[in-house]
Amino acid sequence: MKADTHLDSPSDLDLLARMLLIRAYEEHLAELAARGPAPMVCSSQGQEASAVGLMAALQPEDEILTAHRSAGHLLARGADPARLLGELYGKATGYCGGKSGSLHISAKELGVVLTSTIVGGQLSMATGVALARKMARRPGVVACLFGDGAATEGIFHESLNLAAVWQLPLLYVCENNQWQAFVPRRETMVGEHIAPWAERYGIAHQTVDGNDVRAVRAAAEAARAYIEATGQPYLLETWTYRQRGHYSGDNGAHIDPAERAHWQALDPITQLADALQTRGDLDAEGLQMLRQLAAEQIRLAHEEASAAPAPAPGALLTDVYA
Repeated sequence: MKADTHLDSPSDLDLLARMLLIRAYEEHLAELAARGPAPMVCSSQGQEASAVGLMAALQPEDEILTAHRSAGHLLARGADPARLLGELYGKATGYCGGKSGSLHISAKELGVVLTSTIVGGQLSMATGVALARKMARRPGVVACLFGDGAATEGIFHESLNLAAVWQLPLLYVCENNQWQAFVPRRETMVGEHIAPWAERYGIAHQTVDGNDVRAVRAAAEAARAYIEATGQPYLLETWTYRQRGHYSGDNGAHIDPAERAHWQALDPITQLADALQTRGDLDAEGLQMLRQLAAEQIRLAHEEASAAPAPAPGALLTDVYA
């Protein structure tokens, strides 16, 4: 790796390292699934820039509600890969003691209130979390992450309406990844983008290239500053793509190869790595080192999680609701 020559280079390299860690985590789980029976997960491979850019803009006091494609969000927020894998493996060391699997993780120390497997479920709860924050006069914002599929649910409109009426410090982040489970986005909605839908509620909005991590971070920083300055909600849409199927058992055979190739050419990790190499802040050897470091972190996390103890029988009856 070459010496840094730009003030923002360490930050950019850190963003790249975070995206590589998420990719290594996703690839590890895909490899487990290919070998045989493995924990079921919903992949967000290809969406790393959206997760990392947003979390880089949030502050420690902010709260997060997200959905079933949450691994990238949690890792970008600073989650321990060994505890995430421990949760998937049903171990006592997992974030929820092995009771949630990949789909219901909450982590109070990270400000992650919940992950919801109900499509749009987090939208129904985010207004309450944001209202409680406002009533308690606590600083910070509530970030609610969801996909384009959830945006076609009625609760999306109910949540935005209440957030506007109550003037809540809510940052809505729609990760528009072009697919709603097995259904192409264009079959369920009119128009390309979700963000303009906020106009009918008087909510400020923006659509940003979700495969450009620096653009996502800048947009999220501006959105967060707007919320803090005005007390009003904001809708940020990240335009991205899910490179794998809906879940670990879905090989994506229904996806047009040309579509997949188009979006893989826009891979967020490749884009940032190429930009850093063009700028002279990274070379091929440095990039390979970063990839190997990420893979090694996940390998060690897997070993730690695999060796961790299973929950005690009585653990099933504790911390069930909180």
